[in-house]
Amino acid sequence: MKHAPFLLGAVLIFALNVRAQVNPNYSLPKVSLTQDTALSSSSLPSSGPTLLASSTLSGGLVPESIPNSLAASPADPQRPNVYGVFQNYSLQIYAGYSFFRFYISSKPSLTENMNGLDFGGVYYPHAGWIGVEGQFLIEFGSLFKDSSKFALLSGGARFRWSAPRGAEIWGHALVSHAKFLPQTALGGQTAFGFVVGAGADLGSHRSRFAIRVEGDLVGTRFFSTYQYSPRFAVGIAYKF
Repeated sequence: MKHAPFLLGAVLIFALNVRAQVNPNYSLPKVSLTQDTALSSSSLPSSGPTLLASSTLSGGLVPESIPNSLAASPADPQRPNVYGVFQNYSLQIYAGYSFFRFYISSKPSLTENMNGLDFGGVYYPHAGWIGVEGQFLIEFGSLFKDSSKFALLSGGARFRWSAPRGAEIWGHALVSHAKFLPQTALGGQTAFGFVVGAGADLGSHRSRFAIRVEGDLVGTRFFSTYQYSPRFAVGIAYKF
């Protein structure tokens, strides 16, 4: 019996060791991402999703990733800037108002102010800088207290240049067939002539519509004499 205390103590120590192995009483320390441990996006490669950090949370590994679209900076050289491009259209049509000062004769001096309509179209092959133009002009006035009419059908070449702010500068040279009414004692009613002048189409490069302003010199030969008459026009051009 004198060894009973020693046997009892050994049994107690063995029981405590078994309990500790069956019910462990410990916990893992929690790991949190801080500014010192997190990777900054500036050090990440932009070729694919990149592992930001991994930690043991709740007994497992939790990966955190960041996509390419967020990792790329605004100044990424792989993203080219896109700028507006001025569009040169191949076909243009036009309609507008025209003022015509017709110098009928110089000796004696006889002039007439006329107002009318102007219609035209131009085609630029391959949207180039030189095109083929057609134009029709009809003017109305009063001569010797009688109504008068002047009609001009023209065709020829037009040249254009692109200007800032979506504007287009152009010049043209046309040959014409003209007709003047009424019949006068000075001679016939038809004549051949020419038109030379220039103009500008003012509008945004994003729009197909433009405001056209134009100034021309119209040359004709009526009544056995030459006429050199100025003309000014303004209207709307549509491009497609």
